Amino acid sequence: MGKRLFVSVDLDGLVDEVAAVQDLLADASGLNFTDPEQAHVTMKFLGDTDPDRVDDLATELEAAVEQAGVDPFEARFAGLGVFPSLDYISVVWLGAEEGSEELTRLHEAIEDRMTAMGFDPDDHDFTPHATLARMEHAGGKELVQEVVRERHPEVGTLQVEEIRLTESVLRSDGPEYTTLERIPLDG
Repeated sequence: MGKRLFVSVDLDGLVDEVAAVQDLLADASGLNFTDPEQAHVTMKFLGDTDPDRVDDLATELEAAVEQAGVDPFEARFAGLGVFPSLDYISVVWLGAEEGSEELTRLHEAIEDRMTAMGFDPDDHDFTPHATLARMEHAGGKELVQEVVRERHPEVGTLQVEEIRLTESVLRSDGPEYTTLERIPLDG
């Protein structure tokens, strides 16, 4: 049986701040909030993967970091957005306002290396973000629209020093994440 894997930049240092932003949306019915302790920017979703490939993935991710040429950097998270649109909300997210260029360069190099290994290419443009909630039904849609349009929460700055290869195990009370590999941005 395979492992459900993704590559991420984790927001470990901003847990309380992420939870505070989620509180702005607490009264919106229909939202299923992500665990603020698991907040991350998904750099590449790999999906069901043979566990025997983890070492090769780590090697390719090290090569991707080198290819991207990104040293440790600061990323500032602020502002809210939704996918796919304010008219039909599926996901509410927190944006990366500073550091998005570095995150994008990392994503492009990771995408290049992972598709070369046979993983499916992304079918959408990369938007550096951390998912705050998923909308299960539209009961609270108007409140979400209002908060996204009118509020611009400043969440904080994070020193990004690594990417992670993460396993996601889906449970009835939400996904459980385990870091399998840490790949430093050591320039």
